Amino acid sequence: MEYVVAAVILLVVLLVGAVGLVVPRMRRKELPPPPVPTVEELPPLVEKAEEPVVVVEEPVAAPAEAPVAEKPVVEVPEPTAGRLVRLRARLARSQTALGRGLLTVLSRDHLEEDDWEEIEDSLITADVGVEATQVIVERLRERVRVLGTRTVAEVREQLAEELVAALEPDLDRSLRTMPHPGRPAVVMVVGVNGAGKTTTCGKIGRVLIADGRTVLFGAADTFRAAATEQLATWGERVGAETVRGPEAGDPASVAFDAVKRGIETGIDTVVVDTAGRLQNKVGLMDELGKVKRVVEKHGPVDETLLVLDATTGQNGLEQARVFTEVVDVTGVVLTKLDGTAKGGIVIAVQRKLGIPVKLVGLGEGPDDLAPFEPAAFVEALLGETA
Repeated sequence: MEYVVAAVILLVVLLVGAVGLVVPRMRRKELPPPPVPTVEELPPLVEKAEEPVVVVEEPVAAPAEAPVAEKPVVEVPEPTAGRLVRLRARLARSQTALGRGLLTVLSRDHLEEDDWEEIEDSLITADVGVEATQVIVERLRERVRVLGTRTVAEVREQLAEELVAALEPDLDRSLRTMPHPGRPAVVMVVGVNGAGKTTTCGKIGRVLIADGRTVLFGAADTFRAAATEQLATWGERVGAETVRGPEAGDPASVAFDAVKRGIETGIDTVVVDTAGRLQNKVGLMDELGKVKRVVEKHGPVDETLLVLDATTGQNGLEQARVFTEVVDVTGVVLTKLDGTAKGGIVIAVQRKLGIPVKLVGLGEGPDDLAPFEPAAFVEALLGETA
């Protein structure tokens, strides 16, 4: 019996094992075979080089360059020869007051005492001055008495001769600007502020350059910063160097350094601008005297030019007298002569100060400063005869 039970159990165990092997196989599905790739789908034997990727970059604007300061154009001043003749139209206002007025009276058939008084008034109004007027009128009366009635052209000729004589044509009006061995000539410019002194310095530089000189400016008017800048601008326009100092610095030191620089660079002429303050005569004397003494450590000052404003008339002569007492003035520069009907101031300046007028300013243009020529000046004053 026991054998039968054992056999049954063994049979059951075998059946269960057989079922466990068969059932998993029945559940498992056959997977389809993988597809066979075509020739086109097969990977190439040699890999193709990748095409480069072109990146288009937007242009980058170049950084803006810092503005370059343009060098000033160096100007060439016009020649000084005959410049006064070319500027004769500037004296049109003076012609009306002096020249044509005198010609009208002198051309009358008979000159009475009232006519001579009218002539005197015309000359005095034109700032000729009382003393000079008396001399001119007396000489004219003598001519009329001896020669009698003449044509307008003859009267004009005689008047021109008297006016030229009153201007003392024999005075030396040349500018001493030739360099010395080893050092430049020195031109010192003095005058009150407002007379156009600094502008005149610049124009004098142009006159010298037009005549073939090399020029250096010394900005010794240290009390006005505007004067220093203005003078430097004039220098830049003609290629001339300007020596300057600190504002309110020692003017004598600047003047000394300017001449020293002129020696080092072989300059022909140094033009020194000075202060024109007239608070008191003593202060002016001390300052200008010191400037001149310090400059003369290099050598004597060749020219001391006094700048006068023609529109100030006789009052300007009183101011001028102060400068002549302070420094040895060698010549006068008469500015703004085109803006006045008082051309006779030239005669008064020379007669009262005993100093020749060497240059006259007849306008605001850079080349409107002309060497003074008495005959050409009188011709411009009188104009053309009718």
